[in-house]
Amino acid sequence: MKTSSTSAPWGHDLQTSAHIALRCLDLTSLNDFDTEADIAKLCQRAQGPSGPVAAVCVWPRLAAYARGQLPDTVSVAAVANFPHGNADVDAAVRDTLQIVQAGAQEVDVVLPYKALMAGDDAAVTTLLTAVRQACPGLTLKVILETGELQTTELIERASQLALGAGADFLKTSTGKTPVNATPEAARLMLSAIAGHPVAKYYAGFKASGGIRTVQEAIVYEALAQQILGVEALTPKRFRIGASSILNDIEAVLNPSAAPAPAPGSGY
Repeated sequence: MKTSSTSAPWGHDLQTSAHIALRCLDLTSLNDFDTEADIAKLCQRAQGPSGPVAAVCVWPRLAAYARGQLPDTVSVAAVANFPHGNADVDAAVRDTLQIVQAGAQEVDVVLPYKALMAGDDAAVTTLLTAVRQACPGLTLKVILETGELQTTELIERASQLALGAGADFLKTSTGKTPVNATPEAARLMLSAIAGHPVAKYYAGFKASGGIRTVQEAIVYEALAQQILGVEALTPKRFRIGASSILNDIEAVLNPSAAPAPAPGSGY
């Protein structure tokens, strides 16, 4: 297997960057036909020889099963209003309550980005506020779907609305659209967090969609460090949502080991 190069361009060596990526990884499987057997394999991979990931991310219907397969040190995240990002508050809350009842720790909800693009800020705030109220105490990550929003104005507006509704994380993408995480969108989202009078003290950033190597993850690690500070490079404030990157992380950390099958998919 081809591994990443031997140095990192931002003051950390490549192994340090790989360690950050591992401990901040949301190992993800969001295939339409995922089964408990698929999630069992995902959970095994989440506790590999190089150390555990931050969380696994699955469909709500599989969240309880995932919780039963993992130690308390690995969180379970599940998706709501996904991947469509509709403005149906009742449906989004139903997804959220299912996640809460499953014993998961994190909710990744898609912001109603089509409503935002149509100028309906109120629909965005109403849905996100309802979801926030439905999962007290859980980590709430709001997926902006920046590849669809595209413009600086819309990405900044989505970031502000999400933070105003109580988001703990701003997340780039569902991984289900042609354009996913980009450094340009990440910079706008991180700057929105850093500029928010309250959220700057606690909110985090999650890059998801199309990140398959440590070298690709380094871009987002470096941006988070630059804008939020090196202390933000922990699972509480930085995540990478991916499936296939784990093989590259392990290849960097243990080059002599045989690669494991790539877990899951969907990001």
